[in-house]
Amino acid sequence: MENKQKFPILETARLKLRRPLQKDVSALLETTQDEAVMKYYGMAPYESKAEALGEINWFNKIFAQAEGIRWVITEKAVGSYIGDIGFHNHVIAHSRAEIGFKLAKAFWQKGIMTEALEPVLEYGFSVMQLNRIEAVVDPDNAGCLGLLKKAGFAQEGILREYEREQKGYVDLVMLSLLKKDRR
Repeated sequence: MENKQKFPILETARLKLRRPLQKDVSALLETTQDEAVMKYYGMAPYESKAEALGEINWFNKIFAQAEGIRWVITEKAVGSYIGDIGFHNHVIAHSRAEIGFKLAKAFWQKGIMTEALEPVLEYGFSVMQLNRIEAVVDPDNAGCLGLLKKAGFAQEGILREYEREQKGYVDLVMLSLLKKDRR
């Protein structure tokens, strides 16, 4: 299925969430080379601009094929990549998708992801007509778990040995937010 919609831009008081562009490659590469950012991300840090460009291309592919959407997070005043957020694993027949995000370490603890999350959730429930938004999170990632729980996500359980990462099979926490539970 091909998505014929124009890529939506979301704005908050401080942020603009926009389409991923090739000009974001260097900042995305720098972010993914930070071990603190990638600690719970489930993949190795990128080693090249080609890998970062591959992710930008994937972001745009999932939108074009109506399989999800990933926005680049920017500060309105600057306009350059500081992180990304969006949906993947979109199952239209079941009105559900998985949310994922990352943020450059320099922007942690400033309320950026809390601010970015709100319009993305609203977009998921209203525009994508999702009934369920899922998140799978490393049980040791207290920051991410806290953010999602603050946004109303409920912890459902542990997915045992759900993914294979560099260190082997890892458990992940399954959380969800249902449309009817939205504040």
